[in-house]
Amino acid sequence: MKNPDLDTQTREGQDAAAKGLKQSVDFIRSIVQEDLNTGKHKSIQTRFPPEPNGYLHIGHAKSICINFGIAREFGGRCNLRFDDTNPAKEEVEYVESIKTDVRWLGFDWEDREFYASNYFGQLYEWAVELIRKGKAYVCDLSAEQIREYRGTLTEPGRNSPYRDRSAEENLDLFHRMEKGEFPDGSRVLRAKIDMSSPNLNLRDPVMYRIIKAEHHRTGNSWCIYPTYDWAHGQSDSIEGITHSICTLEFEDHRPLYDWYLDELGIHHPQQIEFARLNLTHTIMSKRKLLELVQGKYVSGWDDPRMPTLSGLRRRGYSPEAIRTFCERIGVAKRASTVDMALLEHCLREDLNRRAPRAMAVLRPLRVVIENYPEGKVEELDAVNNPEDPSMGTRKVPFSKVLYIEQDDFMEEPPKKFYRLGPGREVRLRYAYFIKCIDVKKDDSGKVIELHCTYDPQTRGGDAPDGRKVKATLHWVSASHALDAEVRLYEHLFTKPDPGDEDEEGDFKNHLNPRSLEVLPSSKLEPALAGAKPGTWHQFERMGYFCVDAVDSRDGHLVFNRAVTLKDEWAKIQKSSNVEAGKPKPPAQPSAVPQKPEIAIEDFSRLDLRVGIVREASLVAGADKLVKLMVDLGEGRLRQVFAGIRSAYEEPGSLVGKKVLVVANLKPRQMKFGLSEGMILAGSGKGGLGVATFDRDLLPGDKVS
Repeated sequence: MKNPDLDTQTREGQDAAAKGLKQSVDFIRSIVQEDLNTGKHKSIQTRFPPEPNGYLHIGHAKSICINFGIAREFGGRCNLRFDDTNPAKEEVEYVESIKTDVRWLGFDWEDREFYASNYFGQLYEWAVELIRKGKAYVCDLSAEQIREYRGTLTEPGRNSPYRDRSAEENLDLFHRMEKGEFPDGSRVLRAKIDMSSPNLNLRDPVMYRIIKAEHHRTGNSWCIYPTYDWAHGQSDSIEGITHSICTLEFEDHRPLYDWYLDELGIHHPQQIEFARLNLTHTIMSKRKLLELVQGKYVSGWDDPRMPTLSGLRRRGYSPEAIRTFCERIGVAKRASTVDMALLEHCLREDLNRRAPRAMAVLRPLRVVIENYPEGKVEELDAVNNPEDPSMGTRKVPFSKVLYIEQDDFMEEPPKKFYRLGPGREVRLRYAYFIKCIDVKKDDSGKVIELHCTYDPQTRGGDAPDGRKVKATLHWVSASHALDAEVRLYEHLFTKPDPGDEDEEGDFKNHLNPRSLEVLPSSKLEPALAGAKPGTWHQFERMGYFCVDAVDSRDGHLVFNRAVTLKDEWAKIQKSSNVEAGKPKPPAQPSAVPQKPEIAIEDFSRLDLRVGIVREASLVAGADKLVKLMVDLGEGRLRQVFAGIRSAYEEPGSLVGKKVLVVANLKPRQMKFGLSEGMILAGSGKGGLGVATFDRDLLPGDKVS
């Protein structure tokens, strides 16, 4: 069924994308600009060429933004082309999901929807041409024998015993392959290039194989199918692509891409490779994602824990947040891994502006206000979004019986826990001060109900006598509350790099058993009754949530937590747990204080890189900070806040310096912005100084 809310999101996303994101000039855009300046190309033609054998993921979003974005920025066009050359793994479901995802992300291919299968006839004729020229031959070796004959990185390959067949014999066999006379896998067509080439891709690669399977578009018209390498470059040529932009794993395939085009003497696009997106705590392999789906480790391709665009959309990610993320990570030639925290930051930044606020109690604890009149209900004014006054206000009902979060009460509160406890007073958001006077428990000793009093003089949250409270709690009125199911998500994998398989070689060993928590009895304020699937809300103090587009319905609201808010108490509690019960060791006299030793493996976890400071400025309102914009060779500048102001009151002196950067530090949201790394400096009696290099090193060079 068509989702009208998704259609609305798609139109809004395309309008926003059409306005364009502010782009740094990366190496690909520099190439495109130079080609236009020199007249090599009059206009730009790119393409996004997915294989329809799975759902798109966040890594594909980077490619989509690059290909469609460059075409848009330079006044060109971008095609959507499905490289559908393997009928055994391709389905119409995948085709339709890809089109939905690209549109939702904010891009439109207009009337340029193409398929490699459109060109099967032309590809066949070109293969015949290469056979006639003696540049291709039919080989009877099995797949295993072809691998054996191929050789290794250190040893040359061996010629196939069928390599020297005549052109006439090869043409006859190839035509018979096309007619279906031979069984699957019995013969292939190979290019005749160089079995001793140091590039394994040039050691007589396979061009066609026999696959007697029904194709989702051509049916049973063909029983031989081109390989990706054979179809891809020629499809680019047919479509007049100027810049064939792909990920770095195809760099070694570029000589083969060029060889085919040169041998055929047809239009020759330029292949350009960039580093693919790697993201912590997830995987980007469609094969492994399919394994998770088929093994029922997740509920489907659109499971909100999946890195697929459909999963991210269902969880509550906006297309604007994903486009911003793709812009900020930049375009580079060097492979790197981006912390999931940056993607989450982009979402918080976007939803903070657009998501209306609401109060929702996820794990309810009943509160009875003893001195509040029985049967009385007040309508209190609540702000919909403090970031956007145009969203206005709403009415929230207040009554004698309320719900608050279980975590907002402790019977024996420790130091720095400022929420509700026996005899304590707190503020209820938009309402009154309340004080806990009694605690009710069940037979097991679990707290099930609180009895409190309220101060009617504190309506709106302030006391006329000037007394202060240290905590403000959210709540809902029990008699007006909506029942809802709330799903809380964590990382799908416990290991930051689950693709780096362990000794057992199974990435699934790192699946997070706590990646999903379902709360079936949450309580929501009544204003959420009409919440539509796919819409966002900030549940105050709890995070940003999205109405589930699959399971939510009238009478059964389901909300997915898209991303959390900061939890200061959790940080304090974690710090306290670490320090609790650990007496400080006695001070040891030492000329140079030493910290505990670490192993070389611990040190190797740091990704130290050369960075060049491009911009430097003081931070208004911060006595110690300097803001640096640092080039790490990623096609963008990283923003880094450094506590070095005492030594650099004129930070402009740092511009052009080669500095030492911790590149894989988790991004940190500070008051003044996001800090995406750390520069190293030395300090002591002689003062403070940034560590710099005096050699001709390049941005992004590794330091060890």
